[in-house]
Amino acid sequence: MKCIILTGYMCAGKTTVGKALAKALGRTFYDLDWYIEERYHKKVARMFEEDGEAVFRDRERRMLHEAAEFEDTVLACGGGTPCHFDNAAYMNSVATTCYLKASPDTILGHLAISHGERPLLAGKQPDELRAFITRQLAERAPYYELAHHTVSVDVLDSFDKIKNIVNEIRATLQL
Repeated sequence: MKCIILTGYMCAGKTTVGKALAKALGRTFYDLDWYIEERYHKKVARMFEEDGEAVFRDRERRMLHEAAEFEDTVLACGGGTPCHFDNAAYMNSVATTCYLKASPDTILGHLAISHGERPLLAGKQPDELRAFITRQLAERAPYYELAHHTVSVDVLDSFDKIKNIVNEIRATLQL
């Protein structure tokens, strides 16, 4: 069975939902950023810092083309993945894609409890952060909306809410 790819903005819950969805479906879970880090032996934040975004995006594209070909998997992509090169069209051609749609407030709530480094958000003050997320979400929405399916997500602060989102995705994808 072909790959299911989750897209959406950073901290929308792609990894959290992806792990739960993979478990519910008996599939293997991959996070594209983690996959890239394993292959290049370097954190994404460090790649941005040392090599620049263009180099990272090229690596991301190549690793996407590799990981999206795996069968019986759920793949959580980085927030910018569908917005570069022909990534969105490629994902739609080889996988079932699902956009986890989150509001700026939801993303800010998830960021507050997230432990990961976010290179594009580094050094931003809270008021700058909200404006940046709102602007970038608007810019990226046309790419995210190319996904086959869209599922709105709320704050994923409990196992019940995660389970509800997973059940909604399963129903949407008829799995």
